[in-house]
Amino acid sequence: MTRTQQELDLQYENGSFIPNAQSYADAWEAASAQFREAHAGEYDLAYGDHPRAIYDLIQPDSGPNGLFVFVHGGYWLSRHKDDWTCFGEGALMADWSIAHLGYPLAPDARISEITAHIANGITEAAQRVDGPIVLAGHSAGGHLVARMAMQGVLPAQVTARLSHVLSISPVSDLRPLLNLTMNDTLRLDAAEAAAESPALGRPMPDVPVTVVVGAQERPVFLDQATWLARAWDARHVILPGRHHFDVINDLRDAQSPMLRVALS
Repeated sequence: MTRTQQELDLQYENGSFIPNAQSYADAWEAASAQFREAHAGEYDLAYGDHPRAIYDLIQPDSGPNGLFVFVHGGYWLSRHKDDWTCFGEGALMADWSIAHLGYPLAPDARISEITAHIANGITEAAQRVDGPIVLAGHSAGGHLVARMAMQGVLPAQVTARLSHVLSISPVSDLRPLLNLTMNDTLRLDAAEAAAESPALGRPMPDVPVTVVVGAQERPVFLDQATWLARAWDARHVILPGRHHFDVINDLRDAQSPMLRVALS
């Protein structure tokens, strides 16, 4: 039986299936505002011409062990880097410099253009901090950091420093999005959807990748994580009891298994 448009869209809808969903976003924003007040970082640094092509850089008190970059989600359509600053807390506690990347949203930018912006932002931040680079991203951000692990996206000098890519609840195959209402805004076509799908490509050799997903996530997100982990032969972690909005909580804990693996 053919699915209705509503049924197709609901496959990729998260908030409607998480009790008190808005409370999670409210908590992120409040915790991130407190985090910025507590840490004297460099905020809203430009890495490009677009108003959203900006990033924050916060340094630890001692010499950094490396650079931890976080890329937020929101289906390439919504949210702002300032909503997520608190998710660098664990890495900062472990004496890593943290960078939070903003980026243009659709329809101002196509997903391929957003990928290029993220690469530029990481390259800019990497010039400010020596040592290894760990990339972490959630949902659409999980897609974007996975793209960074692929050949020819980042400059060679940055790629050589990648020590781990942590792709959390990623959208790894964009082709199903062609049939969703959100594509009216994303403007994906078949060629771009395929080219921008990490699950259809391969990571660069010697770049460790961990794919994380919550056991209580929507079935398509469990599938999307599985597709990427299998295609890349990557470490695949399914966190018991976690859904799409709390699967990233461990980034705030320097001792969490997720961060300890990524930063080791």
